[in-house]
Amino acid sequence: MLGNMYPFWAAISANLIAQLLKPTLLYYHSREWKPHLAIESGGLPSSHTSTVTALVVAVGIQDKFSSTSFAIALILALIVCYDAANVRYYAGQNIQITQQLIKDIQILTQTKLDDPIYMLKVKEVLGHKWIEVVGGVAVGLVVGALMYFLR
Repeated sequence: MLGNMYPFWAAISANLIAQLLKPTLLYYHSREWKPHLAIESGGLPSSHTSTVTALVVAVGIQDKFSSTSFAIALILALIVCYDAANVRYYAGQNIQITQQLIKDIQILTQTKLDDPIYMLKVKEVLGHKWIEVVGGVAVGLVVGALMYFLR
């Protein structure tokens, strides 16, 4: 059914499953229902990580774990995981710090900063904690392997 496109469909499926798991896991943990999390970045599990992990598994199964295409997929996955947990995570932290500094300056100087740049709503959660990346790896491994047996 999936044929040669198995790695593509495994990756897409892992992404969708991870995105749908975000509000589900939050509800299970806190009884707080936030369906919009299904289209947000950040959170548990990392959909970026689940996507590339499922791709790695599928390419490894289909083309063999000793193939060049597996090596390429693995390197891509490692870069994505590192980026999700470090670069994107700390970019989000910097946004939060900057927003707090703007508030503090306005309070301390009793000045209203009215330049439109200070009013921009910027997304604070961009990346992931390492546990969220590990959750994405788990989803990707399961989806990539299960889809092999379903094809």
